[in-house]
Amino acid sequence: MASPQHNLTFFDLVNLCDNVHLQRDQRGLFDLAFNNENLVPFYLTESTESPIIGLLRPDILESLKQENVRSQKNSSSVLWNLRLEDSEQSTLRQGFNGPWVSFRDWVDTPAKRTSALKELCERWRDTGLFPDVCGPTKWRSEMYPIYADPFGAHDYPSAEGRGNNLNYVFEMERSACALFGVVTYGVHMSVYDEKIEEDGLDSLHVWVPTRSFTKQTWPGYLDNTVAGGIPSGMSMHESMVKECMEEASLDPDLVRKYMRAVGSISYFIRTAAGWLQPEIEYVYDIRIPHDIDAQLFTPRPMDGEVESFEQVPHSKLLEQLRAGLFKPNCGLVIIDLFIRLGYITPDNEPDFMRIITKIHGRFDYEKW
Repeated sequence: MASPQHNLTFFDLVNLCDNVHLQRDQRGLFDLAFNNENLVPFYLTESTESPIIGLLRPDILESLKQENVRSQKNSSSVLWNLRLEDSEQSTLRQGFNGPWVSFRDWVDTPAKRTSALKELCERWRDTGLFPDVCGPTKWRSEMYPIYADPFGAHDYPSAEGRGNNLNYVFEMERSACALFGVVTYGVHMSVYDEKIEEDGLDSLHVWVPTRSFTKQTWPGYLDNTVAGGIPSGMSMHESMVKECMEEASLDPDLVRKYMRAVGSISYFIRTAAGWLQPEIEYVYDIRIPHDIDAQLFTPRPMDGEVESFEQVPHSKLLEQLRAGLFKPNCGLVIIDLFIRLGYITPDNEPDFMRIITKIHGRFDYEKW
């Protein structure tokens, strides 16, 4: 359950969520915000032209070394190409020095990569190697797509399984994504009403859920009206429609008619345990129309992920945000809503441009 904090600023809230600060020098890549921890880029292939798809921490590198040893002992194909010492080949990659990791060249299709990581992550789960990330109590049984270009198309293989010329390169268990520092994606929506009040106060009311106290992550915190991940093979729009029905009992046809895509936010969060989660959230709104029954837009818990919903006025939303009661990335979506509706402006917020920049970041991807 969330514990109230002191009066956080909007910029404080952004920094809680976007808290990775990368620097690259002749030795490699480091996170200055986390004891200068050395991070190693995870390339898709051994080719010097390969895209980078993630960042690896020292603990993961040690585990991958042991995986290669295990494969050799079992006379099975070695999965990982580990270039952890300075070498001439290292300098050819993106013009940067330093270590790097990739799949071996035999793992050359989305299906092969998906299968290899499925076996690996399930074994790590069952042996308790990283219980705080992908242990039995954290396992989600949801597959997330991974893309060669994290800012590119969200495509998917055809029914025949062909993956040629796609941005999609494999998929993996949701809970394990933070181990490999890959970019993940979600959808968040605010259902709100905005009326003209005589005193100009509390004209905005947003439906806010309290997360279930049994949730695997952030139990008891406040959330956006509806939010969730994007399952592999499903569009952003249909993912949002699905979550609206499952979490909030909102009619799919009603959602499709009134939901509007209004942008995205992106941030690079390192968890309290040190795991890396670069994330992009696609943002949607439903502004409750005044010419139909507002009860149709009243969310109700459905799948057990929400304790309750409350229609919260603007003044109370501010109090909840500044007390740190929102799940951090959901707080960013509320801040984004305030900016888009004109409640946070360059005139009333001294950190306006810093906020705008940080909630639409690129994870310092050019340094990876």
